[in-house]
Amino acid sequence: MTDWRHDALAPFRPGPLGVLLILLRILPFGVVTYGGLLILLILRAIEAPIFGQARPVTPYITQTVCRLSLWIMGIRLDRRGTPMQDRGAIVANHSSWLDIFALNACDRVYFVSKSEVAGWPGIGWLARATGTLFIARQPSEAKAQQTQFEARLRAGHRLLFFPEGTSTDAIRVLPFKSTLFAAFYTHGLDHLMHIQPVTLNFIAPKGADPRFYGWWGEMDFGSHLLRVLASPRQGRIEVIFHAPLAVDDFASRKELSAACAAQITAAHHFVGKKP
Repeated sequence: MTDWRHDALAPFRPGPLGVLLILLRILPFGVVTYGGLLILLILRAIEAPIFGQARPVTPYITQTVCRLSLWIMGIRLDRRGTPMQDRGAIVANHSSWLDIFALNACDRVYFVSKSEVAGWPGIGWLARATGTLFIARQPSEAKAQQTQFEARLRAGHRLLFFPEGTSTDAIRVLPFKSTLFAAFYTHGLDHLMHIQPVTLNFIAPKGADPRFYGWWGEMDFGSHLLRVLASPRQGRIEVIFHAPLAVDDFASRKELSAACAAQITAAHHFVGKKP
């Protein structure tokens, strides 16, 4: 059986209409994204000396940019449930770079990402500016990263991470890694924090491969972005906010991770079903 990680989408070859749509969409997409980044950096320069780690203004810029970007691409966003107001973090399944736009459009959050993302052209700049917390894989840095993680949580930031550890083809949810959940069991945080599971469902354009919005394996960002922009029909993204879970209701990080995975998987459109 072919490993799904190596089972790519058909090669992307836009026709005349696709080329026209790319030209019509890419300029406003770039203006909104990087124009919003410029405004955010200016405001952050004023915000940071006054409020420190707190960001009372700039997350609204990020949220507005993401909503406009999805609208420019023509992708509908459906939100179910309510983002929590409790202190804590959010965990979600990970299908695509579009997750970032969808989740930011629904809530004001700060992402936890692997350190390699900080160096990616375009994406890395956006991630750093919007307050992403970068995690390195070296064991020698684990203690320092734990301290950063805890400091951000205590500052009231709602951190959002993807326990699968990688993005998928949008029709599956991978087993969760429980490592980052350990941060919620240090220095009494388990008595203060809640975790909100969130399910993302990507519904492809009519007639397209169900994996159309998935971003996995060796796919590069640029060609995938153009594939999305070239589509005359777009699908939608469904974001489901489940009830928050109190950390101290679970005896260990593994139990908490399993409970989050169960809720997210149960609401996923494709898991256990034929696409």
